[in-house]
Amino acid sequence: MADRPLTLMAVHAHPDDEATGTGGVLARYAAEGIRTVLVTCTDGGCGDGPAGSKPGDPRHDPAAVAAIRRKELQASCDVLKISDLETLDYADSGMMGWPSSDAPGAFWQTPVEEGAARLADLMRHYRPDVVVTYDENGFYGHPDHIQAHRITMAALEMTSLTPKVYWTTMPRSQMRRFGEIMREFHEDMPEPDPAEAAALAEIGLPDDEITTWVDTTAYSGQKFDSLAAHASQGENIFFLKMGQERFGELMGTETFVRVKDTTGAAVPENDLFAGLR
Repeated sequence: MADRPLTLMAVHAHPDDEATGTGGVLARYAAEGIRTVLVTCTDGGCGDGPAGSKPGDPRHDPAAVAAIRRKELQASCDVLKISDLETLDYADSGMMGWPSSDAPGAFWQTPVEEGAARLADLMRHYRPDVVVTYDENGFYGHPDHIQAHRITMAALEMTSLTPKVYWTTMPRSQMRRFGEIMREFHEDMPEPDPAEAAALAEIGLPDDEITTWVDTTAYSGQKFDSLAAHASQGENIFFLKMGQERFGELMGTETFVRVKDTTGAAVPENDLFAGLR
């Protein structure tokens, strides 16, 4: 590896996803001299348009939304000091069951082998030592997150180049804390119905099943600012409402499940590059 830098590749579904679950590690490892590569799979065209307009609203133009979000994505990358941004530019599928998820050209409708082949080409080019993406449920069931997981795992099989692979996750103790804080900020928020509450309770993992806890406290300001760069989606980014100091207290650790390792590094670990340096 003397002829190339250690490299982290994060594969995400939409503009702004890079900030939420991996903004801390992207900023931290960039500061440590590691090459950071972000692959964003969709154009984000199903995000909010002017005045918070949603897909299907006459004011919502997916192409215009995608153009705005592309600029915001670059601004976020600048904040996080990401070395290389690669965009696959598939059409945002929106949520499961939306008409957009069935549309030709939507990421959710793209054959996995097609997306995987494109991603595999990027892996061969960058030769990442660590790859991070979502779990098989896309963390919370979003079709584009699930598809990002599928093409990433398929691309890794095609290339067999990457020593360590991780899925983003969150400890359930922290998920409960998020619920408490959301109710603190939204006192009139109704309690979820039993089915919704049961589904929410399954998001994340029990604390003792998490393999990797990375301290990113020193970079929480960058993470907050990278989220803020996605200003057009501010209505949906709850974390911005709590302010930077509170955000740093709550979001100072990023957690992962290690699903591939060729280094023999012991778990639990506190560094995605344990065993590589």
